[in-house]
Amino acid sequence: MKHPNIEDNTLSTAATDCCSSSTVTRPAPLNRGLTYHIPTMDCAGEEAEIRRALEPIAGIRGLRFQLSQRTLTIDADADALAAALLVIAEAGFEPKLISPSTADASHSTGDGHDHELVRGTTQKLVAALALAIAAEGVGYFAPETMAWKIAGFAVAAIAIWLAGFDVYKKGFGALRRGKLNINALMTVAVTGAFFIGQWPEAAMVMALYAIAEAIEARAVDRARNAIQGLLAMAPEQASVRQSDGSWATVAVAQIEVGSTLRVKPGERVPMDGVVLTGQTSINQAPVTGESIPVDKSAGDQVFAGTINESGTFEFEVTALASNSTLARIIHAVEQAQATRAPTQGFVDRFAAVYTPAIFVIAVVVALAGPWLLGWTWMQAIYKALVLLVIACPCALIISTPVTIVSGLAAAARRGVLIKGGIYLEEARKLKAIALDKTGTITEGKPRLVDWSLVDHSISIEKAESVAAALAGHSDHPVSRAIAAGLKPNSASVQNFTALAGRGVQAELDGTVYVLGNHRLIEERDQCSAELEATLKQHEESGRTVTLLADPDRVVALFAVADTIKGSSREAIAALKSLGITPVMLTGDNQATASSVAGEAGIDQARGNLLPEDKLVAIQELQKQYGLTAMTGDGINDAPALAQADVGVAMGAAGTDTAMEAADVVVMNDDLRRIAETVKLSRSTHSILWQNISLALGIKAVFLVLAVFGNASMWMAVFADMGASLLVVANGLRLLGKVPKSQGE
Repeated sequence: MKHPNIEDNTLSTAATDCCSSSTVTRPAPLNRGLTYHIPTMDCAGEEAEIRRALEPIAGIRGLRFQLSQRTLTIDADADALAAALLVIAEAGFEPKLISPSTADASHSTGDGHDHELVRGTTQKLVAALALAIAAEGVGYFAPETMAWKIAGFAVAAIAIWLAGFDVYKKGFGALRRGKLNINALMTVAVTGAFFIGQWPEAAMVMALYAIAEAIEARAVDRARNAIQGLLAMAPEQASVRQSDGSWATVAVAQIEVGSTLRVKPGERVPMDGVVLTGQTSINQAPVTGESIPVDKSAGDQVFAGTINESGTFEFEVTALASNSTLARIIHAVEQAQATRAPTQGFVDRFAAVYTPAIFVIAVVVALAGPWLLGWTWMQAIYKALVLLVIACPCALIISTPVTIVSGLAAAARRGVLIKGGIYLEEARKLKAIALDKTGTITEGKPRLVDWSLVDHSISIEKAESVAAALAGHSDHPVSRAIAAGLKPNSASVQNFTALAGRGVQAELDGTVYVLGNHRLIEERDQCSAELEATLKQHEESGRTVTLLADPDRVVALFAVADTIKGSSREAIAALKSLGITPVMLTGDNQATASSVAGEAGIDQARGNLLPEDKLVAIQELQKQYGLTAMTGDGINDAPALAQADVGVAMGAAGTDTAMEAADVVVMNDDLRRIAETVKLSRSTHSILWQNISLALGIKAVFLVLAVFGNASMWMAVFADMGASLLVVANGLRLLGKVPKSQGE
């Protein structure tokens, strides 16, 4: 299975620029280096520019881009770092060093510099648009005198400077390096139009381009920050018990593991922990995607950012705020946003060829038009400049990342973490899915599913009372399941003894009883043919049978089983309806595997499998069906998860191992989320190609109009930016595509 680098790519394996392959490895996370804020790094194309500019510099060990925060972390030696900062500045960007504390604050509350930048940019763009309109007015209505021409010329120049200062910085930087990007095309086109006397149009084009770019950047930010806005809800302060028993309000960042916190009704849980006292119901939708509040009492786990619906409770902190489940979710989604999906790699490589090709075509039009088509030189140059504006690949480049990020955010809203665009795209191709039994299809907890009298000379009440008393004194999982399934009582037992590997024994009301397995009853010579037949029926159904016996006879039979989840049947049916073949892989015996599989609606079940056997089974399924997913707990199933094309961990809320082991993490144990993820993957793929077709189709129509029709620079800029905004809006539709399972 190929894993994209979820943290970022080192330069030796970088594959995220427009010219390189999309296949990368997953090295160790970049935990070292200095972080810089780059306010004008707005899109994936500009990230790729910076990457390409830094590639020749020796001594850079790793890079980590966070477009949602507009930051770049550089791990490099001193000389390489200095060279890198110089190159970034020459490319038209201004990196500003930020401290770790500043970065953390920016992460949780939003960067104040960005807000100031938005306000300043808005003011400049409004002024630029007003001046561009004034320049148009001078060009259309003012007298043809030198004074008015100079006035209009000056107004247009100021408008271009206000709107296009950053564009020119980046554009000239690219041209100096011999690179043709969006900013370079706009720099050449606007400058050319200005100097051939089309200065009102040049001013308006630059103003409209800058405004559309700003709108587009804000729209893309909406996609990038959708999950962060949804999940970054943990309060900054909490009520903490002091050493003298009093309560004090303390900043969450200062609270240590082991502290006792109190949460009142209506408040959000500030940190991860385990309930000590109190009962309540908690809305866990921000973490697990569950639509129904979950009841909590002593011993239950709670997560930061969830909402306390009813009673007051106290809990013990089990993780620092920086390492809470909520924080890890946000971090995982940010890592996924930083990866390149296969389609994005294709688009980047296409754009790398497309942009220079259009530039060459524009030069040919400018030079050959007068000779071949009888145009004047001014007409030919103007048409060539229009071509450059139309040809900007902005819509094409932005079409993929905004769609992928929207898909990732939509999945996270349902409690599904997808660790990269590659897995979001691959899910639609799945042909088979292997499912672990315990904890995936079943609850993972034994329950008493049936019990009955064997000897009717004893009352049912007496048998239940004795069994509950014996089971209640044992800590064995099967005994606990029996005790939980029977009416509790206060019957006194004497001489309680655990019989290793067999059961328990105790005296009640002068009679010695045993509660044990089939082997114990055989050793006591208390089995009969009729009892053996009954035991066989239960065992074939995947049940563990425990027998209650006195010195003379077997009194009652108790059947315990790991029951399937209520959603499993619906989930399996949904997978089948999508054309995916479910197969159960389990370490339990074949009889139990077949029984549980049949109950869940699975036609194939393989039992008695060790972890290495599951890995072999995945390989066989891949050969038989094609793309195969593995669903398990992320620990015992790690080899199979690694071998599968897509590894899915179930119930990973608060579990580091499951989050690390899998490519997709289902936070709330609901198997139905897998079918939903496949549907989301298919929707994402459809929208991706809609966007690519829209971007290229609009370009093609206006390119023809520019050469053979009467397309103006106004039309060109509206075509380019209109296409960009259209694909952004189409990609954002995925934020609303949160398919729900039946019954929710």
